[in-house]
Amino acid sequence: MLGSTFQISSDELKEIFARLQPYLPKGLTKVDTSSRRLRFEFERFTGREQEPCEPATYTDPKLSYVSESEDEAEHQLREKARTVLSQVYEQAQQEWRDAAYVADLKDVVRDAPALWKTYQHEAKALGTAYDYLRAPEAAQEWAPAVSRLVDAQDRTKAAAHAFDQRAEEIAEVHDKHLYADLMHNAALTAAGYPEAKDWVIASTDRYRQSYYGDYETYVPLEEQVRRLIEQQDAHVTKVGRLSGTAA
Repeated sequence: MLGSTFQISSDELKEIFARLQPYLPKGLTKVDTSSRRLRFEFERFTGREQEPCEPATYTDPKLSYVSESEDEAEHQLREKARTVLSQVYEQAQQEWRDAAYVADLKDVVRDAPALWKTYQHEAKALGTAYDYLRAPEAAQEWAPAVSRLVDAQDRTKAAAHAFDQRAEEIAEVHDKHLYADLMHNAALTAAGYPEAKDWVIASTDRYRQSYYGDYETYVPLEEQVRRLIEQQDAHVTKVGRLSGTAA
């Protein structure tokens, strides 16, 4: 097992784990030897434990370095033992990092679902107010209809701003856990928010910009709304100019 690097017999494995016993991470529950590579199972990490860190073994009389010329068999056994220990901690660290990622997301998401729902409600109302301007009835109450559009724009922008404040915190957690195995949506799903796949979460640097170029993509939600409002305003202004309607 251990792929092409080492072959470890059953007897060697028993001896290796006997020597490694004081150094194994807490929560190790099983060692699977059925495949070419050792697999380890751990109690579920919460992400709030101390990160598993491989301990030094160079002072251990049964694990410290022995040269091949001094004792070839012992040299090989200790090399294998150190490799096994590294693999145990590599897997433990990766599982802990995923758990820590999920735990941090649970801390920061908080009211994001409610904020997103509010935004969706206001965005839908904005679309309705804008579409109404194309209805024949709107000509009979143009100024009030445009006023309602402006109110809907303001509410949608405010809702987007509120969501962005939470989304920025989520983006910061994504950055913090850059080396976790979990992708962003998978981590949010594991945290209990599968609906987050539809949320607009930009990268952290985008939230700190004061200006966005017209061709920049993946911008925060408030910037997306600003662009939409700008397009709506330009259209309403042009309609008013061409029709001679005062808005």
